[in-house]
Amino acid sequence: MSAMEVSEYITALQRDGDLLAAAAEQAGLTAAVPSCPPWQVRDLLRHIGYVHRWAAGYVVEQRKEWLPDRPAEPELLAGGPPDPDLLDWYRAGHAALVTGLSEAAPELDCYYFLDAPSPRAFWARRQAHETGIHRVDAELAASGRPTPVGTEFGADGVDELIMGFFGRDAEQLTDAQRAGGRRTLQVVAGDTGGEWHLELTEDGKLAFAVQRGRAPADCTLTGPAAGLYLLLWNRADPKAASVSVSGDASVLAAWQDGMRVTWE
Repeated sequence: MSAMEVSEYITALQRDGDLLAAAAEQAGLTAAVPSCPPWQVRDLLRHIGYVHRWAAGYVVEQRKEWLPDRPAEPELLAGGPPDPDLLDWYRAGHAALVTGLSEAAPELDCYYFLDAPSPRAFWARRQAHETGIHRVDAELAASGRPTPVGTEFGADGVDELIMGFFGRDAEQLTDAQRAGGRRTLQVVAGDTGGEWHLELTEDGKLAFAVQRGRAPADCTLTGPAAGLYLLLWNRADPKAASVSVSGDASVLAAWQDGMRVTWE
């Protein structure tokens, strides 16, 4: 993990959650979310509002085991309160999550699903980035001009995506995927010195292996940490993210087409 403290994640969660609400109110509930088609802003609020409550349940109730009986995405998006109450409902769930993480003891013992120094650190980090990316979605819907992502936060988000989500892919590979072609991607954050190397399946959806550092690669992405964060989460193209692409650009295209971190 990065040098960010739990308190810094909670501060980011508070800030980006508030910005998300403001952007959603500005855009209106029926506005399209261009980065998450076919969502409208109402769908974004229902998604993130549920996720905040789901995460807070593990933290506040100190749930020790994974609870598999959560709704599928279509059911989740069909739920929630009526439109006139949606923003207040979202704000209440966000506030409860911030309070739950702020008041949780450092030795909190509950379920978590990516490597982290502690359960509290995991949930603070994961929800800060969940909210930060969806804050960008809301601002893209409202104005098309997202609030800039901080350098350290961006670098941390790249690390979570690559080392966390893609770092556990090897366990999910089928025999056919293991026997298929491999493509390599190098990510270089020029402003922080962060470097990550990925060995991906041919379709770019899963990783055979990931590591921090540099190794020969088919394609290299170089740019500011904040830009890489938005590019790798498919919230900006290379030009908008100020990221240069060298080598085989089809590797990046495969990533953009195949990279999904979904509720299911």
